[in-house]
Amino acid sequence: LHTHSNCSDGSLSPAQLVEAAAQSGLSAVALTDHNTVLGLPEFTQAGARAQILTVPGCEFSTEYDGTELHLIGLFLPQDKWDAFDTILQKQHEQKRESNDLMLARMQADGFAVTREEAEALTDADEINRAHVARVLLEKGYVESVTQAFQTLLQPDGKYYTPPARPRTLDVIRRLRAVGAVPVLAHPFLNLDETRLRAFLPRAVEAGLCAMETHYSGFDAKTTQKASQIAAQFDLAESGGSDFHGEAKPEIRLGSGTGALCVPFAFYERLAAVADSLRG
Repeated sequence: LHTHSNCSDGSLSPAQLVEAAAQSGLSAVALTDHNTVLGLPEFTQAGARAQILTVPGCEFSTEYDGTELHLIGLFLPQDKWDAFDTILQKQHEQKRESNDLMLARMQADGFAVTREEAEALTDADEINRAHVARVLLEKGYVESVTQAFQTLLQPDGKYYTPPARPRTLDVIRRLRAVGAVPVLAHPFLNLDETRLRAFLPRAVEAGLCAMETHYSGFDAKTTQKASQIAAQFDLAESGGSDFHGEAKPEIRLGSGTGALCVPFAFYERLAAVADSLRG
């Protein structure tokens, strides 16, 4: 319930993603591209052909108390896709300005990386750091995409300046208002347990419905802790590999880095939550 296509920073098209999910034996799969709903029509149409349950979604980059948090909206109603696309266009414009500044700074220091090279790697509305990292890798400036993120492209480094992000609680309310299911993605990537427990009461009050407890970056102990916290706050559990294809080759669809298994019961409860939100 957490994957990416080439409409953001993944390498597979939405249709190819559905095909890969079916071949992997998955019963359901969600497309949750970063800050875009561009791939949802192709994704859901491919799902109907492949006879696999497809969940239209989106992963939103938000900010809470100075920290970047990611929210996933699942079961986005089809009649709201255009509205979300309009809302997200402003973020894409801000992101474009940020990316152009980043590329100009890198070029001034001798890195031969262009917007055109990054754009050739994606069908997304706007490139992101992952695409720039892949160009850096191809040209031998770094040894891996991970190294690019940890050195040249880190937020507190010389080149990258994060664009302004919408407030987390506002995005939760917006998702609830249209009948989508707001899910806190990979909670322990940006928050420790103390900050997570401080955040959740306000998030639940705003309408947060679920939290990812099963994730490729979580070991068994972290998964257990996340499940316990979700239960304490009466949140449905969600999970996913955060599959990106070639951009993150160590992560496999459905199984993550090897041990991931998201129960079908997660899908069933989240679908029931979506139904209840729409009356």
